Amino acid sequence: MPIRDAVAGDLPSVAALIRALAEYERLTHEVTFDEPELGRWLFGPDPPAHATLATEGDDEVVGLALWYVTFSTFTGRPGIWLEDLFVLPEARARGHGRALLEALMQRTRGRLEWAVLDWNAPAIQFYERLGARPVDGWTRYRWTGPPA
Repeated sequence: MPIRDAVAGDLPSVAALIRALAEYERLTHEVTFDEPELGRWLFGPDPPAHATLATEGDDEVVGLALWYVTFSTFTGRPGIWLEDLFVLPEARARGHGRALLEALMQRTRGRLEWAVLDWNAPAIQFYERLGARPVDGWTRYRWTGPPA
């Protein structure tokens, strides 16, 4: 499986895959990014997030892993938070998702973690077939600014 790091010229493909993911997850109303600003965060100096791509044929982009480095105080090692993993529906079941995850595992000596929507049974089954398991006992929280 051809897997490579995204470069600035891939920004339109990355943005399109993010939009396709949002449509799949029924969350298009939450997509508010400005494409040039997204490019600055992914491809500017010292980027806080990274994109890894799966390709087919003549470098046609068919999958995306958007991720960033984390750190575990308990293990004393860096890890990776996988913010989004998405493969175009027409390119699924060809090994792209697995190849993207394996590429990220090769980057870290720690752990690879992510969240999955409760209703996304195909994704949950895919992750469990790879040996991933849910983390019990943790509830995800989000704070988006000062209290009203």
